[in-house]
Amino acid sequence: MTKNSSWIRKRQRDQYFRLAKEKGYRSRAAFKLKQIIRSYKFIARGDRVIELGAAPGGWTQVVAETVGNNGYVLGVDVQPISPLDYPQVGFVTLDIASELAAKTITDKLPAKVDVVLSDMSPNISGTWELDHSRQIHLARKSFEIAQLKLRIGGNFLVKVFQGSELDTYLQEVRTSFRTVRLVRPPATRASSAELYVLGLGYLGMSEMPQNYRES
Repeated sequence: MTKNSSWIRKRQRDQYFRLAKEKGYRSRAAFKLKQIIRSYKFIARGDRVIELGAAPGGWTQVVAETVGNNGYVLGVDVQPISPLDYPQVGFVTLDIASELAAKTITDKLPAKVDVVLSDMSPNISGTWELDHSRQIHLARKSFEIAQLKLRIGGNFLVKVFQGSELDTYLQEVRTSFRTVRLVRPPATRASSAELYVLGLGYLGMSEMPQNYRES
């Protein structure tokens, strides 16, 4: 890659921050989710969605626009989130690592859902293996919620960091989905080591796929 093309790519990514301000999104991360939805169509109109790590609400805005008035999104975060002007959005302040997490989410949304999302990140320590391990821990907690709440055929998207535990986590997710992909949307910062694991077609906790596709 030439120096000039690198500069252009960096400038394009910087534009996502400005675009978020212009379009009223609460974070530039909204464009990462929009790009993944555009590529994989894993959220549809009318879907019921649980979003883990929802603060400050940028992803929630994108999901609300995608599912429309007949859908619903429940945003979950340990930090309080300012209300959004969407009737199909609800929030709950909750630490998903707590023992009450599954019960609280089920009380708020008893029915099975179509999609579980997680954009959670740990507090960054600066020690890479520690941060990676903490991120995988959050990804596993998110997977537990997905196994509890997803309908058969539902979809799961979760943020991970590259590192030594990623392959093991991928194998765990693959036992429950027909297709599992690693995704890095164009809006991701060049310096970031984050990826997203996308599980399509939930099989249920008791089923094992005979074959799965990966990329």
